[in-house]
Amino acid sequence: MRIVDKPWGREIWWAVTDRYVGKILEVKAGQALSLQYHREKLETLLFYQGEGILVLGEEMMAVHPMEAYTIQPGTRHRITATSDLTVFEVSTTQVDDVVRLEDLYGRTEGQS
Repeated sequence: MRIVDKPWGREIWWAVTDRYVGKILEVKAGQALSLQYHREKLETLLFYQGEGILVLGEEMMAVHPMEAYTIQPGTRHRITATSDLTVFEVSTTQVDDVVRLEDLYGRTEGQS
């Protein structure tokens, strides 16, 4: 297991295989991940605890515990926490193919 502090909270990497990567995202209330898309990576997000907003393509929706969303490659997305938020993410292994469209923390394409 690997724990990585982020400006918005932290990532807990609980699985890395040839086929998938599993992470827990802990997003602090009031913080947001970058508005981004992935060139090839497919992600599934399970919102486990807390409340937030998910931008998915052209939609913006409130998310609640035990809701899951699959994000296809090329789909822009962003998670914003309205309360402390815990999200389980499972994705294919193309972990460095992020294209950041907007980032509150000054990160650029390919940076995590």
